[in-house]
Amino acid sequence: MGFGLLIALEGIDGAGKTTIAKMIVERLDRLGIEARYTMEPTRSLFGRILREMALESGVDPRLEALLFAADRIYHLEKVVKPLLARGVIVVSDRYLHSSLAYQSVTTGDSRWVEELNKFARKPDLGIYLDVRPSEGLKRLKRRKTRFEDESFLEKVRRRYLEYVRLGELVRVDAERPLNDVFSEVAMIVEETLRRYGFIE
Repeated sequence: MGFGLLIALEGIDGAGKTTIAKMIVERLDRLGIEARYTMEPTRSLFGRILREMALESGVDPRLEALLFAADRIYHLEKVVKPLLARGVIVVSDRYLHSSLAYQSVTTGDSRWVEELNKFARKPDLGIYLDVRPSEGLKRLKRRKTRFEDESFLEKVRRRYLEYVRLGELVRVDAERPLNDVFSEVAMIVEETLRRYGFIE
């Protein structure tokens, strides 16, 4: 086919992005459509630094935003674009809107964060898995994360919902049972693939 699609799964920590993204790749494989799971932060040097920083306190949010942007350039140039050129469906566990939501809140400067990331192509389909911060934190009780403040996560959620309102993301209620969430996401993905001629 010569071109693929970039599908991004977004949401606060605990929304189920990783699980759903991997399930979507498995489903597409069963349909005979070549798909690849990828994620941000990546396993690149930038991504490894970001993971180390995530365990620290007192990190300058501007530095973090710059590193996320650098990691995204690596992800796009080394992973996403080559796969898209081969006609692969790329399913990314976090992408552009994670920075637009999280770093806009941490830096307090959404325009700067948007400018910093203007090089990044928009996903062909962005799905926002919506959970309340209290639910996301409950799911994360066994994982250590720096973003454990419910009021902070509520601000991030509002940013995500603003991109839903603007039509850049499709909202899915992710507080339901996993199979229900997956079924809705799969339906949205398959409608998009049908629109682009990947399936009949």
